[in-house]
Amino acid sequence: MEEWSKEQWEAAMQSGKKTALYLYTPMCGTCAVASKMMAIVEQLLPQLQLGKANINFMEQLAYDYQIESVPCLLISDGEKVTEKVYAFQSVPFLYELLKKPID
Repeated sequence: MEEWSKEQWEAAMQSGKKTALYLYTPMCGTCAVASKMMAIVEQLLPQLQLGKANINFMEQLAYDYQIESVPCLLISDGEKVTEKVYAFQSVPFLYELLKKPID
């Protein structure tokens, strides 16, 4: 999964396609598990625009989206964030969540 800047995230959102941004911190144990789950989902959904960002370097983004904790997955319908996921639960859960087309 490619590391995205705030500008790359905003550009992906403007594409009109479903996109997701996975937010993490390197020292977070739960994030380590979530990262492995997201790597599998990335392989299962190669058409999905999916990036990741270390929230330690994204203070403004964390403030703008009122991120409460990590790991966090921001899901966009191509224009605005439609979901914030904190409980990653399982690979099947994430897969089903991200494979759904934009309404």
